[in-house]
Amino acid sequence: MMSGNYTSIDNQNVTGSVPAVADPPGHVSVKFTESNLQTFPPLGPQGKISGAARPPRDADDTFSKTSSGSDAPEQGGWFRTFTIAAYRPYFDVDTSDVLERIKDSLFPFRGSFTEKTANNPDLYGPFWICTTLIFVAASIGTFATYLAHKLQKKEWNYDINVVTWSAGLFYGYVTIVPVVLYIILKYFSAPSGLVQLFCLYGYSLFAFIPALGLSVIPQEIFRWVVAGVAGFMSATFVALNLRNHIKSAGESWFLIVAGIFLLQLALALVLRLYLFTVQV
Repeated sequence: MMSGNYTSIDNQNVTGSVPAVADPPGHVSVKFTESNLQTFPPLGPQGKISGAARPPRDADDTFSKTSSGSDAPEQGGWFRTFTIAAYRPYFDVDTSDVLERIKDSLFPFRGSFTEKTANNPDLYGPFWICTTLIFVAASIGTFATYLAHKLQKKEWNYDINVVTWSAGLFYGYVTIVPVVLYIILKYFSAPSGLVQLFCLYGYSLFAFIPALGLSVIPQEIFRWVVAGVAGFMSATFVALNLRNHIKSAGESWFLIVAGIFLLQLALALVLRLYLFTVQV
């Protein structure tokens, strides 16, 4: 029977390779099996970033992620160490976080820095503090030397070695010392997070930035006082924040804390002799 453009076909009269199936009485609901392709974002591991703990991502990079059919294989194990995604969580801080941690470093007797940063240690602040120290040391030291030469009417030449020497000192100190301390604490069964040590030592150097600025004043005694105060603040900040943790190392905890304190003072002495000194 024809009704408009539609044709009604009797089920019993249908022939062919596909047998006719009579519609059961009542309404038939069709359900599809849920798939990851139907879920956005995918529930399972997709692309380069997988797993439950994912690093933070930018708000506008949703469509830049590669799909599961990408040619780039998923990185895991040691290979993930060489990817940017592995280090994103350590830069997941905003301005207020960095300023709060800098303020804690200027009040060293609180000793609460490690507790505040235990769940979210960052490398953003330490990196920029060391970088700022390098350029401040080079610029302030050069400017102070320039003024001293001009006041005595002597010829002045710029020393580019100040930049390279400062970079090696600050980057090397904030990298090597935490690694050595990490090994020592692990040996005494009082292990600490390596990134947390990087964070602690990086922020401990902030006290030297204003100290370098004050070194422009052409008074040797004043420069010694400034370097001593900055070194004492930095050493106290590191020692007090590690003291409670290192106490679990047994009877040798006092020697470890004293060594940390004296090593930070030694850094201040090196800075006083090589960066706070104006030679004419």
